[in-house]
Amino acid sequence: MRPLDDTDRRMVRLLQESGRITNAKLAKAVGLSPSACLRRLHLLEHDGIIRGYTAVIEEGDGGNGTDGARATTVMVEIVLEKQTADSMNRFETQVRRCADVRECYLMSGTCDYLLRIEARDAADYERIHREQLARLPGVARIKSSFTLRCVTRANAWPPKIDRA
Repeated sequence: MRPLDDTDRRMVRLLQESGRITNAKLAKAVGLSPSACLRRLHLLEHDGIIRGYTAVIEEGDGGNGTDGARATTVMVEIVLEKQTADSMNRFETQVRRCADVRECYLMSGTCDYLLRIEARDAADYERIHREQLARLPGVARIKSSFTLRCVTRANAWPPKIDRA
């Protein structure tokens, strides 16, 4: 993978601000011809810098539940019985199959994994806990924390990170 230059970083920032920007507008904004811009864009995708394009959905406005109500976000700490490669692989394989787990992170510190779950309400989370989380292999402890609200969320690289 080649190091990113200032033009690459500007392209990525513009795409993070507006993923639907046309190639012509993107090229003009970064000072490239449309064909050169498209070549760079394909390289960024090929190198895995840009992994895909998506729509950002506002919680509660698109309706995660049937009545359009705001979803409940639950952060779940998982501690495994053992931290062997086999135990971790089995857990990771199964957690990927849990449709209600929106994100799963391998952690250092007091827990082995941190999960972000979106549920309609506490009763829905109880179902997720009973039918999915409690059945994951090798789990010793589950600690759930219900979020009150999201204070900030960023989808852009932190300004000081340079993936060169």
